[in-house]
Amino acid sequence: MTKIHQYTMLCAPITAQMSAMEALRHGKTPMENMVAHYNRRRRLMLQGFKEIGLPCFEPGGAFYVFPYIGDTGLTSAEFAEALLLEEKVAVIPGDVFGPGGEGCVRCSYASSVEDLTEALRRLGRFLKRRNITQKQIATL
Repeated sequence: MTKIHQYTMLCAPITAQMSAMEALRHGKTPMENMVAHYNRRRRLMLQGFKEIGLPCFEPGGAFYVFPYIGDTGLTSAEFAEALLLEEKVAVIPGDVFGPGGEGCVRCSYASSVEDLTEALRRLGRFLKRRNITQKQIATL
């Protein structure tokens, strides 16, 4: 195992090098397609949060959004746990990223449009059931 570890962890293995070369030579179109798909899902999430009243900064990269849930009366950990238990939607509490993340949750959009649409529907239902409306969030 030491020999395997030495030759695969101390430098890029030949298979990774060959893959990188292929991607550099022929990967522009697939990369552009992937970026377009992620952009579509990012816009879907941002619009969905807007419609249910959760403010959200528009990210310029990555595949996560960080909506603000601080006005719901729940901590980010409480929000994440309740959403998971009640609606089976998993988000990451913002406080795990440091004190500045409290009041937010991290949501990945590295999933299908169908799954993201369903997650947004469930999130809206979660907020509605707890009597947290767009108007309440917008005025707080």
